[in-house]
Amino acid sequence: MSKDRETATSHRTRGHKGSMPALMLTSLGVVFGDIGTSPLYALRECLNDEHGYPASPENVLGFLSMIFWSLNIVVSLKYILFIMHAHNRGEGGILALDALVRRQAARSGIVNLVPYVTLLGLFGSALLFGDGIITPAISVLSALEGLKVATPLFKPYVLPLTVAVLIALFSVQRFGTARIGAVFGPITLLWFLVLGVLGLVQIFENPSVLQAVSPHFAVKFFVTEGPTSLLILGTVFLCVTGGEAMYADMGHFGRKPIKWAWFLLVLPCLALNYFGQGALVLMQPEAVSNPFYRMAPEWALIPLVVLATCASVIASQALISGVFSLARQAVQIGYSPRMAIVHTNHKEIGQIYVPLVNWVLLIGTLWLVLTFQSSSNIASAYGIAVSLTMLITTILAAFIARYVWRWGWLRTSLVISPLVVIDFGFFGANAVKVTSGGWIPLVLAVGIMVLATTWIRGRRLLAHELGQKAVALPTFLEEVRQNPPLVVPGTAVFMTGSRDGTPFPFVNNLRHNKVMHEHVLFLTFVTREVPHIPPSERLEIETILPERTAALVEGEFTRGLGGLHRVTIRMGFMDGADVQQVLGWCRHQGIDVQLNQTTFFLG
Repeated sequence: MSKDRETATSHRTRGHKGSMPALMLTSLGVVFGDIGTSPLYALRECLNDEHGYPASPENVLGFLSMIFWSLNIVVSLKYILFIMHAHNRGEGGILALDALVRRQAARSGIVNLVPYVTLLGLFGSALLFGDGIITPAISVLSALEGLKVATPLFKPYVLPLTVAVLIALFSVQRFGTARIGAVFGPITLLWFLVLGVLGLVQIFENPSVLQAVSPHFAVKFFVTEGPTSLLILGTVFLCVTGGEAMYADMGHFGRKPIKWAWFLLVLPCLALNYFGQGALVLMQPEAVSNPFYRMAPEWALIPLVVLATCASVIASQALISGVFSLARQAVQIGYSPRMAIVHTNHKEIGQIYVPLVNWVLLIGTLWLVLTFQSSSNIASAYGIAVSLTMLITTILAAFIARYVWRWGWLRTSLVISPLVVIDFGFFGANAVKVTSGGWIPLVLAVGIMVLATTWIRGRRLLAHELGQKAVALPTFLEEVRQNPPLVVPGTAVFMTGSRDGTPFPFVNNLRHNKVMHEHVLFLTFVTREVPHIPPSERLEIETILPERTAALVEGEFTRGLGGLHRVTIRMGFMDGADVQQVLGWCRHQGIDVQLNQTTFFLG
């Protein structure tokens, strides 16, 4: 076993505590919330009048066959059995994959690919921000639209209730999700069981719908309807939109709990529900307006709407938390300007709240709901972002297979080519939605890309300019020898992005004020392209001037000096930076620093 694989294995072992059933239950709300709400609208949109395909037995069976095989090929084969093996020391998601690919490119001597890989990762991540706006809008709105099925009297209240739920959802983000998260798993478990039972009842009424398990009906639909029928894949894709989010959340639980939860519960319940909806439409064509809610008996409609709304909120919460995590990773890798990041749980570093991102998501989601006003209209904007992200993920995974797993070109081509063809098919079918709403996530992604690339370029130019003007350490020491400063009590921490030279704030303070603190730390945070760095490997201290040294000059300066040290903290892109903790580590290394006597200087 290679060193990287050993590190990944040990990391997963340390990070995912609990029995397999407990991990599976906990993963349900976080990992499968997005894909679990797709039955609310996926088949309904396939049978939407605007596509021109009536609810005939051939069309219904064809759509069901496409949905069934999309779930199995895209989610089961591609993500569960293939992509999830391409992890960055246990962490999934496009930024983790991007970091792994760039690191391996440097090792393999093909650094010319790094800029292109960086752009792919950036664009895929930017597209997920668009998904963070669309998913809460379409999920919550489609859930509350069930009220119209219960009685038309509720129709005027669907939109206001959706806005209220969304405002409440984003408003509570600042309190953290630790307490709410404890019930995510059980509620989502109930949701999937209800999905399965509702579908099973209808299948018993019309078991002939199970014929759609055969891919023959999907192929027959395309052959009969001609090439233009491929555009329906853009709507069929709605059933697998949670696949990328599932991969991004792998680091929380590990691959095995997700795999077993998918095959033992999630996939069977989703399949039963879709086939149940199809069975109902075959028996009652008028149910095509909302087959999901039409499956429920009249007495269960309101409880089902409440449960569906809870499931939609959970799905939205999981995606919002994922966007927060993505924003933090982007900041730490250097893809984004720094922004306020609030840790909502002092025990769990992954539970964070990013105010700026939260309110941008809320404004975008409300604008989407108030502009499109129905889940069917929003569905036009859905899919293109996720389908393009899935395609990017497949391309990056191909690189992993070839250069990390050392697959030959033939094996890589045989595995990757069919997946690329499928991804291109879904993306091409979704691309026609650009004019009817698909432009929204694309414009948002391009805007984020412009900001990110500008920031990256600006940082490089600034680093180059500062490097040209940096004061070399020997030069600084010579200045100190010639003009000894006055030493004042306390500790000064100079935050600097470079481990070379002498920080400008320190040089300027010394030249203008002629004073130097008793303890001086040059503190640099370095983010590595791995998810986590073990605490034992994070701290590095280099002593520039030892305590009470006599190496410079004799006099008050040397008698008062407590030491000048360069402190480097190495972090993974999913680790948090805690300066107070860093000072504690320094005290353990013999540097006497106290937080209440410390002054921080920023450049």
